[in-house]
Amino acid sequence: MKANSRVVPAGAGSQHTQFGLINLLKAVAAQLIVLHHLAFYGPMADHAQPLAPSLFDWLAGDARIAVQVFLVIGGFLAAKSLSPRGESGLSDPLGKIWRRYLKLAPPFIVAMLLAVGASALASTWMTHDSISSPPSVGQLAAHALLLHDVLGYEALSAGVWYVAIDFQLYAVLALLLWGCGRLAGKRRLPWLVPAVMTVAVGSSLLYFNLDADWDVWAPYFLGSYGLGALAWWASDPLRRPRSVAVLLLMAAVPTLLALTLDFRSRIAVALALACVLVLFGRARAPSNANAAWGLVGRMGKISYAVFLVHFPVCLVVNAAFARFVPADVVLQAAGTVLAWGCSLLAGAAFCRWVELPIGRAVSLFTVRAAPQPLGLKG
Repeated sequence: MKANSRVVPAGAGSQHTQFGLINLLKAVAAQLIVLHHLAFYGPMADHAQPLAPSLFDWLAGDARIAVQVFLVIGGFLAAKSLSPRGESGLSDPLGKIWRRYLKLAPPFIVAMLLAVGASALASTWMTHDSISSPPSVGQLAAHALLLHDVLGYEALSAGVWYVAIDFQLYAVLALLLWGCGRLAGKRRLPWLVPAVMTVAVGSSLLYFNLDADWDVWAPYFLGSYGLGALAWWASDPLRRPRSVAVLLLMAAVPTLLALTLDFRSRIAVALALACVLVLFGRARAPSNANAAWGLVGRMGKISYAVFLVHFPVCLVVNAAFARFVPADVVLQAAGTVLAWGCSLLAGAAFCRWVELPIGRAVSLFTVRAAPQPLGLKG
């Protein structure tokens, strides 16, 4: 995209465990992403802005802080998956990283092809900076490998930087756990992983996150992601209160120091969210959930799909309203609401017909490709 708005998707993929608070946070933050891109990229929102100037200005600017929700939740769930007790010793980090790529990339590639088609259609109706040029082979390949920002290619859709960053962060955590296992050897060092993560969080917040040149690499975002991982380990109900207190200090001290030296609202939000997850992050959605909780669960489930497809949908609706609808404040505001609703419907359809079938196929492939243990004949 010609304009760059650093906003993120809801956490990629769905989780088997239904955590009520996390589903709620993902559902709300996903809506902020859609509305932020609608307000930021226009042109419908540009015409509708006089109806609620403060609201549109906030959506176009500060609403991007929703990125912290997904970074912290991403670290929280990655720690759950890779190291539930915060212990070292991941035996197959490359296998874990490969499976993460297979989970993220195939639906992402399909969505990028949809974005290419949406830009081609939108370009016949309007001229706008949000429309991407026809992609080159190298640009498509870079997106498929999740290297588009690293290699300096123009993004094909808004917010796609986060998929690459999520993959990088997951890879960093997997390699960190493997490295700690190698360092510990046969010794049991239960505090090694949290200590190393604390150093990583401090390094990110006190150095890398202060330099925008690093914002295409994992270290820039590792502070928020690492706070999420520490929150998972601190929320373990089997931990003694003293251990929980130590983990909270390990998260809070480098973060508060970083905020004292250079206050960043996004980092303050990440710390606050990590504390909330320590208290309530493992709360399960009620088994006899009412309609409201059921809706929250569905919205959380489709959040990654909504992220992937919302911008192509919004782009086409924007172009259609620019070409066929008068530049009336009320009509353009109605178009903004229509684009929001269509994005959610498209996300639900994409989740059902693309993301979930691809996920099942990938799971079947990885199970069949995994080496089988040798059986012993009696």
